[in-house]
Amino acid sequence: MSKTANIRARIEPGLKTEVENILSDLGLTVSETVHLLYRQIKLQRGLPFDVRLPSELTARTLNASKKGKGVRHFGSRKDFYADLGL
Repeated sequence: MSKTANIRARIEPGLKTEVENILSDLGLTVSETVHLLYRQIKLQRGLPFDVRLPSELTARTLNASKKGKGVRHFGSRKDFYADLGL
């Protein structure tokens, strides 16, 4: 089947650039990615991932971490792993 239908979407320029860079690293174009998404929606008869609001606990935790509360910083990956006992 030929690919002749067009899709247009408006998106924040920074987000577009960031995602296109990630897709490029994965060896995918935006068109290929949209095609994959559409195929998965068709196969699963819905979105291929959960779309839901976070629980109250998750929302509180995310908000606290954005403010730096309860966030621990490490000088290196080695220090982080050591703290985890690995």
